[in-house]
Amino acid sequence: MSKKEDEFFLTFDIDYCKMFYKQEVKKIKKQETSQSWIPLEEVFDNGIIKTKREYIKILKVMPINYNLKSDLEKQAILNSYKIFLKTCNFNFQILIQSSKENLEKNIFNIQKNIQKKGNKYLKKISENYIEYINKINSNKKSSSKNFYIIISKEISKEQEEYEAYEIIKNELKENFFKIKECLSRCGNSVFEINTKEEILNILNSFFNIRKENNLKNKKI
Repeated sequence: MSKKEDEFFLTFDIDYCKMFYKQEVKKIKKQETSQSWIPLEEVFDNGIIKTKREYIKILKVMPINYNLKSDLEKQAILNSYKIFLKTCNFNFQILIQSSKENLEKNIFNIQKNIQKKGNKYLKKISENYIEYINKINSNKKSSSKNFYIIISKEISKEQEEYEAYEIIKNELKENFFKIKECLSRCGNSVFEINTKEEILNILNSFFNIRKENNLKNKKI
């Protein structure tokens, strides 16, 4: 191979590397960050969430134990729930969030009491009980549940942003009162989450649970 041919192939390789490098840089820039796929733009001080297309409000619902009710009470609850579904003819979602209970404090108190008593039989019973608690907790049988209703309203393109916000804020408030009134007939208490801090805590807990589930799926 001549010297000129060597120079040709060397030049070709350098140009190809430059081109490949530029393509890779473009790919990296196009990759979406975690923030880009989360559609949240802003959380206001009153607890309203803004996305690109809508405003969202989160309500917390205190559940009732339906199984403990009499047949007559159950029938009344179901009838009230039907009224709720017919009355609330707007967009809403029901979200149930499960989380594993933190029993470390309970276990610590049991161990502390064992040391104080100094009874070997009590110690054996307590150790078995702690083992039983840990087993239940690992199987997620000691989980707690939070119940939320998410209401939303789309932003109209014809309205200015501030005008749309004021109108939608009032509409979300009205929808909250409708839900509260209807579900109170079922025996539920509905609370308006109206602080930024509470909303951020809920969102943070939700995304952390999703992250844990994704990690478990990867391990499987």
